[in-house]
Amino acid sequence: MDCLHPLDSSIMPPERFTYPFCYEPHALCRAAAARVQEYIKEHASIREDADRGKMFGVLVVEPQYNPQQDETSLNAQRSSLNLNTFFLAAYSGLLAGRNDWPWFVPPVVDAQQPDGVFKTREAEISAINKQIEEIENDKETQRLRHELARCREVERLEVDRFKAMMEKSKKIRDLRRMQRNIEPTVAAELIRESQFQKAELRRLQKSHGEKVARAEEALRGIEERIETLRRRRREMSDELQRWLFSQYRMLNARGEEKDLLDIFQDFRGTLPPAAAGDCCAPKLLQYAYQHHLRPQCMAEFWWGESPQAEIRHHLEYYPSCRSRCLPILTWMMQGLDVDPNPQEKAESQPLPIVYEDKDIWVVDKPAGMLSVPGKIKRESVCDILKARCAEGEEPLVVHRLDMETSGLLVVAKNGVVQRWLQRQFEERKVEKRYVALVEGSVAKGGGVIDLPLRANPLDRPRQVVDREKGREALTRYEVLDSENGITRLALYPVTGRTHQLRVHCAHAEGLAAPIVGDRLYGHPATRLMLHCQQVRFLMPDGTPKQFASECPF
Repeated sequence: MDCLHPLDSSIMPPERFTYPFCYEPHALCRAAAARVQEYIKEHASIREDADRGKMFGVLVVEPQYNPQQDETSLNAQRSSLNLNTFFLAAYSGLLAGRNDWPWFVPPVVDAQQPDGVFKTREAEISAINKQIEEIENDKETQRLRHELARCREVERLEVDRFKAMMEKSKKIRDLRRMQRNIEPTVAAELIRESQFQKAELRRLQKSHGEKVARAEEALRGIEERIETLRRRRREMSDELQRWLFSQYRMLNARGEEKDLLDIFQDFRGTLPPAAAGDCCAPKLLQYAYQHHLRPQCMAEFWWGESPQAEIRHHLEYYPSCRSRCLPILTWMMQGLDVDPNPQEKAESQPLPIVYEDKDIWVVDKPAGMLSVPGKIKRESVCDILKARCAEGEEPLVVHRLDMETSGLLVVAKNGVVQRWLQRQFEERKVEKRYVALVEGSVAKGGGVIDLPLRANPLDRPRQVVDREKGREALTRYEVLDSENGITRLALYPVTGRTHQLRVHCAHAEGLAAPIVGDRLYGHPATRLMLHCQQVRFLMPDGTPKQFASECPF
């Protein structure tokens, strides 16, 4: 096994396997990752592509053994391998155009073989693409399409011109009809003129319609042929994708096997997304199970430049993606003793009430508390306030703060007040001030960050910058002070997009200064240094009111 590498370490392995969607890398994983990073540096053939940005992963393993095996024979087995601990390495997708670089684990399914089923069928689909392109670029096709477009444009211009003339004539007729003592013969003449023009319009439309129909008929056979080829291409692509997913037969720790189609159907009732099964974690676990290696801990890190839309930091560790990997890893980890999700630790925190009346609460949410009940088992603001509700009241959050963000949160006691307050947010009448500590030195003064955002469907809840399809996101900022490479900012969100302040601070086209403690867009720390310090809005009685909270950092 060329991709099984000894890990010379006296570090004790963890008691449980890594929960891959929220974790601190174990020291063994850090040691293994350091070896991978040295390997990348030493191999120019892969480094150039890796420098453009690539996710790598490591899985620390030990040889599988029978739990009933006595300690003496177990030690003998380990001694025969010289070391207790080994690691596997992987990269997501392709690296420098290949999925089969030695030293790394192979893909679960090798779809890159030139003579394999996938490449053969892909070539057939490419041949259809070429046919479509040839037909569309054919001179006769282009001539007929040009003629059809010309006929439609001439029809539009002639009909519009005639209708404009009719409208002008109608106004003149209306003025003449308004004259006193209009002769009956003149009135009849005006009616005949109107009828004649309407008939002429119908004749004009019919004449041009026949010309357009002839041009469409001349082109119909070609368009039908193109549509038949496109339909066949879609069918072949869907069929090939389903076939490929069926080849990914993923193992779990119990030795059971299930393909990606069944995994995603059972988990979400959907088809797998493209490239499912080609991320680091599934590749690593599949290889370990196939070779009777027992997984101990796992981690994934980013190497190289950040993608333009996303935010990734060189050598930073990241959780597995949820869209592709959550269903797969949930299946593959069955039979392993896995760490619980650290975000689900039962922590009871006090929730200071800043203000309360018959309509609203304003609370000072601590970092680590959910705004509303979520997918993870953790106490939320709504859970706590529900216990305080009088009869007929219900805590209805008007806006939200990320779990890691602290500060002021407005909660309505009934639907009418909630809608009143939400309308103010929608109309941008609510003023909010956040305080944040960010990494690095930001130039004194302030400014506006304008970076449209949208959710990353393949890695929720991450947001990406997208100037074409993203929603408008505006943030005003003011530099308060800077010391020892950390800058304190006041942030004023004009819009209220998910993770807006975090992305605007961290993104290269924003401040390029991640908020301290931002695990998604920056680097881990004791907490996310982001606090909603002030909020100002109109109370239900129409009076403006401002609330403030002391920043905890």
